[in-house]
Amino acid sequence: MGKKLAQNSSNIKKTKSAIRRSKSEIRPRNPKSEVARSGSSTSAIRNSQSEIPAPNPRIGEPLVAIVMGSQSDWETMRSASETLEKFNVAHECRVISAHRSPALAVEFSSSAEAKGFEVIIAAAGGAAHLAGVFAAHTTLPVLGVPMKSDALKGLDSLLSTVQMPAGIPVASLAIGKPGATNAALFAVAILANSHPGLREKLWNFRQEQDQKIRATELT
Repeated sequence: MGKKLAQNSSNIKKTKSAIRRSKSEIRPRNPKSEVARSGSSTSAIRNSQSEIPAPNPRIGEPLVAIVMGSQSDWETMRSASETLEKFNVAHECRVISAHRSPALAVEFSSSAEAKGFEVIIAAAGGAAHLAGVFAAHTTLPVLGVPMKSDALKGLDSLLSTVQMPAGIPVASLAIGKPGATNAALFAVAILANSHPGLREKLWNFRQEQDQKIRATELT
């Protein structure tokens, strides 16, 4: 009987010792001691965190695609790009012809939504089918900008862009640079529905325009 009691007592001691070891193994580490062991300091960690740049809406995938039928259109469409830059909207600019590279036009427009684009600005001159082709292959909003042409001063481009059949809409803007600028602003307005920060920037932009007009004096 005495031997059994001694054995039980010895087993209890072993069990308690094992429990203590188990608790020490699962005890949460002290971050301060970990920093000390690594040779760092908490102030160094704070400094490192403060150096992380604030979120920038231009970082990441572009939200707007600016496509144009020819490299010569870039002189005009640069206005759209520069306007988006002012609002810090990430965008991509490409030359894609509806007639000279039809497969590329279909490929790009069909995959635009999957790539993260939310708005497409399409510019072309003459027959100006680019916006219509893009609209036919995506449900994203397509904003058409007619380019000024030598033959008809852009009237042909305007009619080709605006005269879309019912069922495949294209939002058509003015001919040339005014249309390019407004297409970018229109894109910002569309994006502002899901990006509240852009709505505030757009209102500020409108207020700045209002203040400039109010401050204008004729001499």
